[in-house]
Order: sequence, then structure tokens, then C-alpha cells
Amino acid sequence: MKVKNIAEQIEKIVPLKLAQDWDNVGLLLGSPNKDVKRLLLTIDITADVLVEAKRFKTDLIVSYHPVIWDGLKKINPEGPTGVVYELIRSGISVFTIHTALDALVGGVNDGLAEMVGITDAKPIGDYVKSPAGDSYKLVVYVPVASAAQVADAVFAAGAGHIGNYSHCGFTAQGQGSFLPLDGARPAIGKRGVLEKVPELRFETIVPADKLSGVILAMLKAHPYEVPAYDIFKLADETTKFGLGRIGKLAKPTQLKAIIAKIKKQTGAKAIGVIGPEKRLVKTAAVCAGSCGKIINLIIAQKADLYVTGEIKHHQALAAQEAGLTVICLSHTVSERFILKKLAGQLQKMLPAVTIRISRNDYDPFNWKKI
Repeated sequence: MKVKNIAEQIEKIVPLKLAQDWDNVGLLLGSPNKDVKRLLLTIDITADVLVEAKRFKTDLIVSYHPVIWDGLKKINPEGPTGVVYELIRSGISVFTIHTALDALVGGVNDGLAEMVGITDAKPIGDYVKSPAGDSYKLVVYVPVASAAQVADAVFAAGAGHIGNYSHCGFTAQGQGSFLPLDGARPAIGKRGVLEKVPELRFETIVPADKLSGVILAMLKAHPYEVPAYDIFKLADETTKFGLGRIGKLAKPTQLKAIIAKIKKQTGAKAIGVIGPEKRLVKTAAVCAGSCGKIINLIIAQKADLYVTGEIKHHQALAAQEAGLTVICLSHTVSERFILKKLAGQLQKMLPAVTIRISRNDYDPFNWKKI
């Protein structure tokens, strides 16, 4: 299987359109036409991970964090670009998902929210558009006898998909009227005679990238010389995609019990705690990695607890002053747990590829008591 085929499968799980505009995701290194037999999953690509990748005879690394953040002016074997240099020299491709996995429904932040016990978790901020893009409603008026052929044509062109359902549409019966003028070539009726025809109002949903093709298919299948139809752009405020999650717990829970569950599921060996340590948590927020800038939104919604990877000093002070309890797990510890779930999803989709989670990828912090 080639890199480009695997990239297509990854995007079915993690649409890259969910990534923040400042992020660097997708195929960062390598040819899309490279054959892949072995795939390594990791949070970061370090020198240790690269050694492991070579021993594993890795063709493709799927990393959470980008190995290239900014434009590089030079790539040398020594210094900060050494890993990039060696990846290229070794012919190892790199595909990155980062904040797309953060915003994804069922991704990193939903995983953290589930650990904490949040129900009906909602994104906190840094919103992005739905990966499905804009949607439109097509409404067309068609003679009863031709309604089925028009519906079949627009469905075949890509209309009518809602979630896990296809061929979604609605019809209502009515009466259409028209008067063919000079130069008209009516499919029904005669020029100069007012015609009234039993018609159906047929409507369905159309994704933006299919709109032009659906309209052409409708016009081709429709019996009228000039069909009457409308296109409406739909506004979707029901599903938001963004970073972080916030919501009420299924039942109020003591902080001590929440910490125990987080420790078990993330493998965290140490945590940083800001604010009250003995409290009953009713409303909580989470954000994997470094999400300190949304802390004011969390304070404004009067959450009791915020679980994250890390925050800055002034953000910690703001939380403390507001009486918000914050648990910092360390940046990558708040993210690494998702790799097991992702590996399982990819293995089902890529049975011919050997997939492994990196054993040399670890938290750079070594927490010690002093």
C-alpha cells in the first residue's frame, strides 16, 4: 500500500480540515507514491524514536506533533534539523495529524472528557469549520411522473447524505402553472395556452463540493426545458468543532476519584495541581497539550476543574484567584493515551500494514522528589 492510500484512510478517521490554521499537518516528508509495509505511531519524532524507526524498518511515521513547524532555510545532519535530515536520508515518510485529532469528535479531548466523567462535552474555543464543508438544500419542482428519475439522478450525483444515511429527501404534492411563450419548446402543453400540472416539490441536501454536479444531473434528468428550482445555503449551529471540552459530570465526583482515573488511563506519574485540592466537581473542562489561553472562557463558565497538559504562570495565577482547580499532566502525557485507540482504528483499515506504537516516545520531563 502506498503512502497516499494510507493518507486517504487516515483522513477518513481524522479529517485534516479540523486542524488549526497555524498548524502543520498532512504529509510533511516523503513521496505519496512510496510503498508502506511498516508504520510507526508516535507523539514526537525524536532522535530516540528515529533509532527505533530504523530498527523497525519503518516506511511511514504517523506523528501527533509536526517534525517541521516552520519553514526551514537549511537542513543539516547536525543541530535542530538533524532528525529531519536523517528521516529524508533513510527514506522514512512522515504524516502528522496534531490539532485535527484534538478537534475530532472522539479524539484526544473527548478522551480526556470521558476520563473526567463529562457528559455531552462541548468544544470551548478556537472553532473550525465542519470537515464536511458548507451544505446546501436543493428544491426542485417536477411533474409527478418524472419525480423518481430526477431524484435518482441527484442522489447518484452525490446529494442526499446525512450522517450514515443516503438518499435522504422530501416530497410534497402541489400544482405548477406556466404559460409557454413564443420561442418556448414545452415538454408539456402548447405555446400560448396556460398549463396547470400536478407536480412534486422535491428537496434534498447537497454538500458544497457536489453542488455543481448535482445541479447538472438534475437539469439533465428533468423533462422541462426550464425547470424551476431553488438553492439555499444551510447554517449549521448544532455541531461545533474546536479545541477543549467542557460540560457537567454525569454525577458530582470527588477530585481524588477523578485523579485516580486519569492516572490509570494516561499513565501519569506526577501531576501539578493549582487551586483547591479537596472539592466536589460538578462542572469540568479539559484541553490536551497546551491550552492555557482558553482558561478565561473556562473561568467565565464557572467550571470547578480544568484538566490540561500545561499552562503558563500568569494563567495559573488567574485560575488560583478564580478558585478554579487545575490539573496539569505534562504536555505529552495528556495526549499519548490516544495512540492506542488510533492504532486500533488504523489496523482495521490497513490489515496489510504492520502498525506499532513507539516505545522510545516518552515525556521529556523526568519528575523527581527533591
